[in-house]
Amino acid sequence: MSLMKLGLVRGLIGEVVGALAGVFVVMLIRAATGYESAYSAEPCWVIGLLSGSIGFLIGVGALTDWSKWWVGQETPMHHGPPVGQPAWTRYFGVDYNHKVIGIQYGVTGFIMLMIGGGFALLFRTELARSGLQFLQPATYNTVMSMHGWAALFSILIGVGGMANYIVPLMLGAEDMAFPRLNAFAYWINVPAIISLLASTYYGWDGGWTVYPPLSLRGGAGYQFVFIAIFLLGFSSILGSLNIIATIIRMRPPGMSLFRMPIFCWAVMATSFLQLTATQFIAQAFLMLSVSRALGMGFFDPAKGGDPILFQHLFWFYSHPAVYVFVLPGLGIISEILPVFCRKPLFGYRWVALSSVGIALVGFIVWGHHMFTSGYAPYLRVWFMISTLLVAVPTGVKFFSWLGTMWGGKLTFPTPMLFVLGAISVFLLGGLSGPVLATVASDQPLQDSYFVLGHFHATIFGGFVFPFFAAIYYWYPKITGRMYNETMGKIHFWIMTPAFWVMSLGQMTAGTMGMRRRIADYEQGLAGFVNPHLGTIEVIHMAITLSAFVIAFGILLMIYNLFHSAEMGKVAGSNPWRSRSPEWQIPSPIPEHSYARPITVVGEPYDYGLPGSYVTMAGAAAGDD
Repeated sequence: MSLMKLGLVRGLIGEVVGALAGVFVVMLIRAATGYESAYSAEPCWVIGLLSGSIGFLIGVGALTDWSKWWVGQETPMHHGPPVGQPAWTRYFGVDYNHKVIGIQYGVTGFIMLMIGGGFALLFRTELARSGLQFLQPATYNTVMSMHGWAALFSILIGVGGMANYIVPLMLGAEDMAFPRLNAFAYWINVPAIISLLASTYYGWDGGWTVYPPLSLRGGAGYQFVFIAIFLLGFSSILGSLNIIATIIRMRPPGMSLFRMPIFCWAVMATSFLQLTATQFIAQAFLMLSVSRALGMGFFDPAKGGDPILFQHLFWFYSHPAVYVFVLPGLGIISEILPVFCRKPLFGYRWVALSSVGIALVGFIVWGHHMFTSGYAPYLRVWFMISTLLVAVPTGVKFFSWLGTMWGGKLTFPTPMLFVLGAISVFLLGGLSGPVLATVASDQPLQDSYFVLGHFHATIFGGFVFPFFAAIYYWYPKITGRMYNETMGKIHFWIMTPAFWVMSLGQMTAGTMGMRRRIADYEQGLAGFVNPHLGTIEVIHMAITLSAFVIAFGILLMIYNLFHSAEMGKVAGSNPWRSRSPEWQIPSPIPEHSYARPITVVGEPYDYGLPGSYVTMAGAAAGDD
C-alpha cells in the first residue's frame, strides 16, 4: 500500500509545503520593504507555522467535505475503513466515527504523556545529585518547560479521547452531534503538537507559565509555543461545543438528565469550563505573540502595560483547567466504583450536581496562584475563602465514594485497584490544597517543591490513575479481549507506592526550602539535614528513582495492552456485568454501535436491588 494513501502522510507533506510557503512569502515582503535581511526567524516562522497548519488540515482531508459543500457537491457520510484499504488505515486519516476519533485522541494523548514523561526523566536525572551533571541551566529550563506543556497536552487530548469514545455510547447515540467538526477538532491538535515539539530547536526557558517579561525577551521558540497552545485551545473549544450539543440533544427516550450516566455529567461540566474559559488563555498568548512581533506593550510597564495582567488572564483559564483535567477522572471513579461494589452510586444527584458546583466555583479562585504577586491585599481574603469552598463539592464526591463502598460486595480487578489508587492519591492532593489556599501558609511555600507535590497528586489522582482505570475497564469493549490481569495488577502495585514516594518527597523537599524550576540546589540547601529524612539530596534521589519506577509500570501496561489485543482471552459482551448501555452491545463494538434506537428504563446504578433491570431496544436483562 502506498504511504500517500494515508491522510497523516499527506497532512505532514501539506504542513511542510505550507510552512515553507509562509516563510517564503514573509521573506519576499521583507525584501520588498527594504529590510536588511530577508530572513528573520520570528516573523517568518509565525506565518510559516500558521500556513503550515492550514496546509496540514488540507492535506489530511479535514477540510475536504466543507470545501465540497461550498461548491454545491454532496458529501454522503462514509462508514467503515477507506475503500480498498486495510482497516487500520482509518486511524491515520480523517474518519467521522466517534469511536475511531476517540482512539485517535487517546493514542495521541498517550504518546504525549510518554514524551512529557521522557522530558521529566531527563531533568529528574540531572536533579538526582546536587551540582550540574549534564544539563546546562538554559537546556534544563527548556527541558523542564517542555515537560510541563507536553504533559498538559497529553491530559487535554486524553480527556478528549475518553469523552469522544464513551459519551455517545453511554447515550445510545450513533455518533457525536457534529461528526465532521469532531474530526477537525482532533486533527488540529497534530500541527499544535508539531509546533510545540519544534520549539525545542530555538529553546524557551520561561517554564510552562511563560510569564512576561521573560517570555517577551527570549528566543523565537516562544512563538512556537504560543501558536501550539492557541491551536490546542481552538480544538478544546470546538470539542466542548460538540460534547454539549451531543449530551443535550441526543439522549435516548427515558434518559432524563438525572438518569444520565455520571461520567456524562462530569464531561458536560468540563465542556462548559472549556467553552467559557479557554479563550482567556488564547487571548493572553495572542497578546504575548503580537507584543513580540509588533512591539505592542500589553505587559510592558515602560509602554504603559502591566505584567500582572498576564497572570490574571493566564490563571483565569489555568486554574479552571485543573478541573478540566480532573472532572472527567472523578467521573470515571464514580462510574466504575458501583460496578465493582455491586451497589448503587451513593447520592447520585448530589454527585452529578457537585461536578457543576466544582466548575462554577473554579472560576472564582484563580487569584490564589498570585498571593505573592503584589495585587491588592484585600483580594487575598476573597480568593482564600473561595478556594477553600472548592472542598465542599469535592467532599461530596469523597463521601459518595465511601458510601458506595460501605457494605458493598467489593471485587478488585485492575480497574477497581486504579480507582482506589486514584482516590488515595487525589486525597493527598486535596489534603495538601488548603495549605496553599491559605495566605499565611502559602507565602513561604509559593514556588516551592511543595506546590509540585500537591499539583502532581491532584493531576495523577484526578486524571492519570482514572485514565488508566478507564483504559483497563473499557479495553474488553474496545478490543473484544481481556487484558492480562496479573500484569495489570503488577502495574498498579509498582506505580502506586512509587507515586506516593515521589509526591511526598516533593512536598518534603519544599518544606526544606527547595525552590521549583531550578537546575541545581544551593550549597546550603544541599547540605541541610533533616534528622529523620537525611539530606535533601537523598530526597531528590528518591524522587528520581520513583519516577523511573512509574515509567517502568507504564511500559508494562503498554506491553500488556498490545500483547492482549492478539493473545488475550475473548471477553464477551459484558465481562463486568455493567448496567451502562455500551455494555449491552457486542464486543468489540460494531461499526453502527446500536442496531436500533434504545429506550432507557430504570435508574443507571441500581446494582443489586431487587427487581432492578435495564431495558434497551425492548430487551430486558436481569441484574444480580
